[in-house]
Amino acid sequence: MQEQTVPNYEELDPDVRLMLQVRDDNAAAFEELVTRYQGRLLSLFRHLIRGRDHSEDLAQEVFLRIYRARKRYVPGAKFSTWMFKIAHNVASNALRSASRRREINIVSKSSGALPSFSLETLAQAASGLMPARQIDSAERAEMVRLAMESLNDRQRMALLLSKFEGMTYADIAEAMDLSTPAVKSLLSRARGNLRDILEPYIDKGTMDAEVESSSHDLEK
Repeated sequence: MQEQTVPNYEELDPDVRLMLQVRDDNAAAFEELVTRYQGRLLSLFRHLIRGRDHSEDLAQEVFLRIYRARKRYVPGAKFSTWMFKIAHNVASNALRSASRRREINIVSKSSGALPSFSLETLAQAASGLMPARQIDSAERAEMVRLAMESLNDRQRMALLLSKFEGMTYADIAEAMDLSTPAVKSLLSRARGNLRDILEPYIDKGTMDAEVESSSHDLEK
């Protein structure tokens, strides 16, 4: 009975099978995993820690850790969950080392076409002091990105894994070394914080769609 309740990840997850080949020193299998996940890691790190070069370094660190751990690898979760657990640890270390520089530097990805928003802008919006006006989708996406920056590191990581990676509560809990109820609470607070910041500035009902659509920006 107990064996039936334990997932056989080798059968269920093709990436686990690739990682088992990596464990056997199959270089092509490792290259395939890098190809499949490099873009997703870069997107995650760019949204957590600004700077393309730094994001590339962190993604490389994740793959280096995976390769170094290959001989000890035992499939106890989906490969992506295991990988994002490593990514979470790498990101946490990077964020701790950068804790002395807490200023937020939002760099527009549209060659300066967007206005330069700030936390003061969001504070004005939340207080109702900012005049209502129509904003286009690019501006709304930028507001969502800035609002995401205002979340604490754990809330932002949990929301990114949920919204952009489509991970379950249980998988996020495994990746972040939390309980499933703790993840649910973390995501609830993150969504509530985003809603409090964005609703005065973005039309009601638009916020969830904008958070969802901003995932496309991560791939750029």
